[in-house]
Amino acid sequence: MESLPKDIRNGMKVYDSEDHEIGTVEDYQFSDEDPNQPGPETSAASVDQREPDTLINTLGRAFAPTDQLSSEVQERLMREGFIRLDADGLFAADRYITPDQIGSVTGDRVVLNVKKSDLMKAE
Repeated sequence: MESLPKDIRNGMKVYDSEDHEIGTVEDYQFSDEDPNQPGPETSAASVDQREPDTLINTLGRAFAPTDQLSSEVQERLMREGFIRLDADGLFAADRYITPDQIGSVTGDRVVLNVKKSDLMKAE
């Protein structure tokens, strides 16, 4: 299984497979099955002010109350890890990026191996 690159951080610019800037990293979650990251991990920016790591608290930090993702999809994202993309555009819905959709991470850039339209949308 692929895992989320460890150099991901909030605010990084995200580009699709056609090198179009599509937004920024709003939050991320490492895989809960990654042996190098014991237990659920979220972005370092939220660690100091977060509540204890319980399933409910972790899900609350990872998914906005307005996200209409099925429990199966949420469980998959928590298991595999993900990036929550703050999509560009006034009415653009946030999207979720899975580790297998990441082509490279260099400097302040996350480059995907898919188009924006292929990403899971937070409805």
